[in-house]
Amino acid sequence: MIQHPIAPVYDAESRILILGSFPSVKSREQQFFYGHKQNRFWKVCAQVLGCAVPESVEEKRNMLLSHHIAVWDVIASCEITGSSDASIRDVVPNDLSCILSHADIRPISKLSTACPSRAILALPNTFRQEIRDHFYVTIFAAYDRLGTLFL
Repeated sequence: MIQHPIAPVYDAESRILILGSFPSVKSREQQFFYGHKQNRFWKVCAQVLGCAVPESVEEKRNMLLSHHIAVWDVIASCEITGSSDASIRDVVPNDLSCILSHADIRPISKLSTACPSRAILALPNTFRQEIRDHFYVTIFAAYDRLGTLFL
């Protein structure tokens, strides 16, 4: 079982929560989200937010927080082969209450088309109901079109 090694990025001013599935091998090595140089997350965020593409972990964290964006993953631990979401099994979900109780999160967004839905569905029914009742989940599918998932 591989444990999630990266702490969530958020503060009391965070309003948007972007959820990934589980850190890639490169992200685990770098100890920060979306660490593979071919991952478009930081380029897309910078373009959407109208700022320079951050290079360092500190610049990435500052960009997120200055735009009131929180980032974490839905999986606390799992079995995974390499970085493939499709290989994820034996999921233990992260407890999102540490973020949701300290920040006024409005939309919760998820990145990936493979795993996070399964991981969200692995959450206790009461938490899924809370998401359904109070939030909406936006999916960034292939980083270029928006859709909405209703749990």
